[in-house]
Amino acid sequence: MKRMAYALVAILALCACVSAATPDHQDLSAVGAEEALLLLKTGNKAFVAGGSQEPGRAAVRMKAVAAKQHPFAAVLGCSDSRVPVEIIFDRGIGDLFVVRDAGNIAGDYEIASLEYAAEHLGVGLIVVLGHKRCGAVEAAVDGTRLEGHINDVLARIAPAVAEAQGAAGDTVERAVKANVRMVCGQLAYTEPVLSRLVAEKKLKIVGAYYDLDTGAVEFLSDTGE
Repeated sequence: MKRMAYALVAILALCACVSAATPDHQDLSAVGAEEALLLLKTGNKAFVAGGSQEPGRAAVRMKAVAAKQHPFAAVLGCSDSRVPVEIIFDRGIGDLFVVRDAGNIAGDYEIASLEYAAEHLGVGLIVVLGHKRCGAVEAAVDGTRLEGHINDVLARIAPAVAEAQGAAGDTVERAVKANVRMVCGQLAYTEPVLSRLVAEKKLKIVGAYYDLDTGAVEFLSDTGE
């Protein structure tokens, strides 16, 4: 029943936006967090099935959003070249506000970017997206010491590795998911902007895990199922 309710809300929201749509793409800037989440889930299912439904990558869409952006969701993902965020969610130009770094960690610059998306662009959903066989997490699990600033990234992932160790299953996968959950919690309590928007129920933050082998996205902390 809850899934049907979300689907109905999303359909109504999409219909309400048709009048503001570009010739090949609907304006989704007014959708709420649950509708945004449903759109991402639906898009990922289309991607996995190999049947993209997203036309918003043509020149007409590029021109339509050139003057101003109205993304309906933000994604904090890993910089890994195998995780192209817009493609795996089957979305077009201007739909998603994407922040990427190694290990999908949240430092000052990443948080500032997400604050901008939530406070100034009106995004109501932030997804923290980890993925299978993440190189940064693998290095942290192995205790690898690398040259340069990458060690700062590994230090941020270390608490997730500590949580993942000693349990059954693949340590890297558990660490990736633990890292996603920790970053979600970090963002939700980050003052002054994100924590306020979460408290006011204007912002939802969820975690997700991308399977490199299947293309499927698993939502880890979504209670909408």
